[in-house]
Amino acid sequence: MARNATPTKQAAAAAAAAAAAAADWQTLDVQLCFALYSSSLAMTKLYKPMLEPLGLTYPQYLVLMVLWQDDGLGVSALGERLHLDSGTLTPLLKRMEAAGWLTRQRAQGDERRVELRLTASGRELKAAAKNIPEQLACATACSLSELADLTQRLSRLRDQLQKTQQAA
Repeated sequence: MARNATPTKQAAAAAAAAAAAAADWQTLDVQLCFALYSSSLAMTKLYKPMLEPLGLTYPQYLVLMVLWQDDGLGVSALGERLHLDSGTLTPLLKRMEAAGWLTRQRAQGDERRVELRLTASGRELKAAAKNIPEQLACATACSLSELADLTQRLSRLRDQLQKTQQAA
């Protein structure tokens, strides 16, 4: 906008821009869902070369991060934590068990509950993966406070969307 524009011209220009933006709500590039989707794809692609030397996929890395924090967790609790259903988790966990990173055992007090325990190999992967978060932070070109804020905002958005789905 020109420096010598009057406040009335500025207000009119702002109103016109707002109207144009409102008219474009059905275009791809203004869709929040597409920004989240394409950012998720880009993030997963960024992880791939970092995880390949460890023999991990991104979902396996997520499982390990949860178990590094809370070893012995049940499958259903892991599914809740990662927002994944058992149909997705079971084959993933079987592959991780076959790789020697974790064991799946029936709980002693409740045969219906399957507990996950890291093996020594699974615990060792934590040290091997220690630089990954720093590499990701550098790739975003964001400060740590910006990343923390973005993570909190996205978590609140996810929680609100889940509440809306449950209410429907």
